[in-house]
Amino acid sequence: MPLRSKLTGAEIAANMLKYYGVNGVNITCTQGHLTDHYNPINKTVNLSEEVFYGSSAGAAAVAAHESGHAVQHAKGYAFLKFRSAMVPVLSVTSRYMMWIILIGIFLARTTLLPLEIGIALFALTTLFSFITLPVEFDASKRALVWINQQGVVSSQEYATAKSALWWAAMTYVLAALGSLAELLHLLSVLNKRRD
Repeated sequence: MPLRSKLTGAEIAANMLKYYGVNGVNITCTQGHLTDHYNPINKTVNLSEEVFYGSSAGAAAVAAHESGHAVQHAKGYAFLKFRSAMVPVLSVTSRYMMWIILIGIFLARTTLLPLEIGIALFALTTLFSFITLPVEFDASKRALVWINQQGVVSSQEYATAKSALWWAAMTYVLAALGSLAELLHLLSVLNKRRD
């Protein structure tokens, strides 16, 4: 749905950052599809080409959502800070976790320690998935309130933007639930090995 305001995603992101007084954040165009993200390390709102140059309700929603993360960062949003603090640990953990779990399963008759360590590492990734949920929901809420209050979208466009962000949020919910289900499965494997 083309935007009545004809604003591009890049313009919407810039306007939202300016409105909230967020300085020092660059808006960049990234290659690929669904590559939109905010990087708190180098303070960049990275928008895919279709969002950066796009002028649709979906592009408006995504651009405002990613700018919402920059606003969270500027305002010291607690869940974002906690999530960002977990990233360095999880980047190392995710590389070795599955190997440790596999080794733990093979060595379960001798020792359960590797399996316990692997499950503890997996529990960290599950926690990360659940910490991500309030961060994503809050960024979407900020985006929707702002695009509505500022008249960036019409009422029909707002409904489309809200729907786009809701479906995007559901992917995070499903990922978190999937991670929890796998964690419970691993814990049941551990309990069986203990018996």
